[in-house]
Amino acid sequence: MHACSRILFPCCDENAMTALPPPDADAQAHSAELSTAIRHEIRAAGGSIPFSRFMELCLYAPGLGYYSAGATKFGGAGDFVTAPELGHLFAECVGEAVAPVLDELKDGWILEIGGGTGAFAADLLLHLQALNRLPARYCLLEPSAQLRERQREHLQNVLPADVFARVEWLDRPFEQPWRGIVFANEVLDALPTTRFAIAEDEVWEDHVALDANDAFVVIGRPADALVTASVRHVERALEQPFAEDYRSELLPQLPYWVQAVIGPLERGALLFIDYGYARGEYYQPQRSEGTLRAFRRHHVVDDVLAWPGLQDITASVDFTALAEAGTGAGFDFTGYCSQASFLLGNGLDRRLAAAEAQSADEVARLRLRQQVKRLTLPEEMGERFQVMGFARDVELGHAFLLGDLSHRL
Repeated sequence: MHACSRILFPCCDENAMTALPPPDADAQAHSAELSTAIRHEIRAAGGSIPFSRFMELCLYAPGLGYYSAGATKFGGAGDFVTAPELGHLFAECVGEAVAPVLDELKDGWILEIGGGTGAFAADLLLHLQALNRLPARYCLLEPSAQLRERQREHLQNVLPADVFARVEWLDRPFEQPWRGIVFANEVLDALPTTRFAIAEDEVWEDHVALDANDAFVVIGRPADALVTASVRHVERALEQPFAEDYRSELLPQLPYWVQAVIGPLERGALLFIDYGYARGEYYQPQRSEGTLRAFRRHHVVDDVLAWPGLQDITASVDFTALAEAGTGAGFDFTGYCSQASFLLGNGLDRRLAAAEAQSADEVARLRLRQQVKRLTLPEEMGERFQVMGFARDVELGHAFLLGDLSHRL
């Protein structure tokens, strides 16, 4: 399970794309410890493990994985910038979208998958309080102990005591029937992804093995029945087979993951924000090496096997697969659009005007406008990130009134 909700946004400054210096000695020692554990598992498995398992260990190995250890990930001092970290406007627009659902449910809960620094939860709860639409409970499903403490400290510092009292942290999804909203911002892209390749019309799966120097290398193994069926399903949907040597990613476990995290949700809504494409765009012939990449210190890193535990590994989301998973879990599909359309359709202009009216000076107003640009411009986050919603016995269509992209699915 993904440990935190985040948007990867590599720095666009050309100077930032120069050679990335190696990690410091402590970080290298940390990575070496995780690498040793991974090598042990590879040997125990008979010489290789699926790339998805390698990615899972790199990101989530207890105490050592990228999201399990205590290094800073968010903001200028970390590896990527998140939409909530840019300011409060993002969360306020999400609040405008979910407030009517909470009004329908009366005593509904919100479950946020992950939570980053807690900035999103804080801004959302403050805005819902202003709208008189606070959830009865605000739950964060956050397996990282370090991030939990960071979230707890931030939320306790900025929220009124009666609002903070509604916040709690979960070790696992709800097991009892519940009603409410599931929110996942930049979660799916960090699910351990399966890498597949086509060779002689057969489906192969990327595994990670060790070379003669004990370094990690990628090798191909015949795909199992689940991976093969998932690849053939995509080919049927595309109405054409993948070309020889085509390589990409998919998430065979996505339907099971969606059902697991929502638990026995009887009535409510699901809202996912991530970067990716509809299936026909994801698997374009020219994208023959997939979308897998890593991020470290605001740099895109091509070598996803390098420095385990010190860099984020991510792949774009197939939103058609997400639509299939959401409806397969028994929810109605309610909308799909770009992040820019979603934010504008849920009051971004009004939220900006209100914030500018309360700003102390022109410098503060300029920062707000820069925040909006980062969130909405096509070359920034606006078109790269997509939003998809589902509902069961509540109305969520109001959140998707602008820029419908469902025809692409």
